[in-house]
Amino acid sequence: MSRSLIVFPEAGAKPLLDAIAGAKQSLRVKMFVFSDPQLLDAAIAARKRGIDVRVMLNPARRSGETENEESRRKLVEGGVSVLDSNPAFDLTHEKSMVIDDGEAWVMSLNWETRNVSQTRDYAIVTKYAKEVGEVAECFDADWHRKEFKPREGSPLIWCNSNGRERFAHFIDRAKHTLWLQNERYQDAVIIERVVRAAERGVKVHIVARPPHTLKAEKLIEGVGGLRIMSDVGGKVHKLKHIRLHGKMMLADGQRAIVGSVNLAPGSFDARRELAIEVDDAHVVQPLEKVAKHDWDHSEALDLTDEGLMADLEKRGKESHAADLVLDADPGDKPKNHNQNHHTRNHK
Repeated sequence: MSRSLIVFPEAGAKPLLDAIAGAKQSLRVKMFVFSDPQLLDAAIAARKRGIDVRVMLNPARRSGETENEESRRKLVEGGVSVLDSNPAFDLTHEKSMVIDDGEAWVMSLNWETRNVSQTRDYAIVTKYAKEVGEVAECFDADWHRKEFKPREGSPLIWCNSNGRERFAHFIDRAKHTLWLQNERYQDAVIIERVVRAAERGVKVHIVARPPHTLKAEKLIEGVGGLRIMSDVGGKVHKLKHIRLHGKMMLADGQRAIVGSVNLAPGSFDARRELAIEVDDAHVVQPLEKVAKHDWDHSEALDLTDEGLMADLEKRGKESHAADLVLDADPGDKPKNHNQNHHTRNHK
């Protein structure tokens, strides 16, 4: 089979380690955060056995926080060629790997220990020559600071090129069911498409992270997007058994998108991101099984002002809680935002 699905954290680091160990000629890795000791050692071991290993790392988050400096030092000392990601983008959030020009990995996970051992994440591995070549072509273009143009008709989805259009079209074609797992629901176009899907009768299941995990400046738009989708009948839940990091869409049990893209304007407009759309039954069916399993181990997000305030306050985030209360005077007890809509308990 030319494509396969890997589900984390169940799979652990072994599939990645085995893939790296199996490289015979070359290894290209583009990563937002790369810090897992096992994976670092595997990349260095590959270089020591003569593999051409190139690693492109995002130099810093928007906040200025750097997370890859120690990893860069270790890789360089091990003989690996390391370069900052393309400065043409605000940051590079893509997570990909190309092995021997014969296999490409499109991932939601960073190469951090927690992503391979604790968080819900996904990878799709493709051996289709055109797809592998396209991922490699983008890597080389970013490495040499040249322009890259996505290929017409490709299953691969690139930001900041065709991401929003492709995601919107994917949602527009949903007829019966739509399962969404994402950390952020902030892009107005995508939210509009989800609303339209719900209004034409599509059963929409949304898994999000609790609002307290959003940055302070993103609270209002993040919560607003969830409330809008909830108002039209979308069921909005949070996972209970595991932390969500994966970015996945599944429509009608027949089509899926997996990759690095958060549903936020920054991801679509200013970042280097990569996802892939697939319709292989042997990939989509197990993905649907995971989505339903996660839903069975989730609970409805309380999107009332009271619920959101409680979510923030019990985690020591009181300084940001007021940002969510759009209809209360300072010092007042928070009131429900749109009482008629936000007291529903979606199951």
